[in-house]
Amino acid sequence: MSLFPPDIEALAARIIASFAERGLTVATAESCTGGLIVGALTEISGSSAVVDRSFVTYSNQAKMDLLGVTSDTLAGFGAVSRETALQMVAGALARSGADLAVAVTGIAGPGGGSDEKPVGLVHIAARSRGGVLLHKEMRYGDLGREGIRLATVRTALEMLREAAG
Repeated sequence: MSLFPPDIEALAARIIASFAERGLTVATAESCTGGLIVGALTEISGSSAVVDRSFVTYSNQAKMDLLGVTSDTLAGFGAVSRETALQMVAGALARSGADLAVAVTGIAGPGGGSDEKPVGLVHIAARSRGGVLLHKEMRYGDLGREGIRLATVRTALEMLREAAG
């Protein structure tokens, strides 16, 4: 029995099969999902051929230390921002041997939101070494913590597939 809903497990299985066939590897940089994206991928048999590594960077210090997010970016835009997500995905690629990376940062709630950055706001970035760069600002709404985190996993996996072409 999978830890994930069937649609996420199926999407992860398609990514593992496709990327393994193409010789592509992946790194993840996760904040609000706390490792769920890489967890969904590694739930699939054969994932060791595809998953290179994962960075769970929940704190701002971890984002700086492990991914190279700058203190200026965090001070100027906040941890939950397009700018931070883009620096996270760039750092994941730079600090791994992966062909593609995905990064997420957001507010899963139930607290921590504001008028400007409400619960359910998530920034997701995917990047390939081939030059593809994608960003989405998702406003999932208050689906509950688990709902927001799982919705983020779905979107991140879809963006990985899109970045791979």
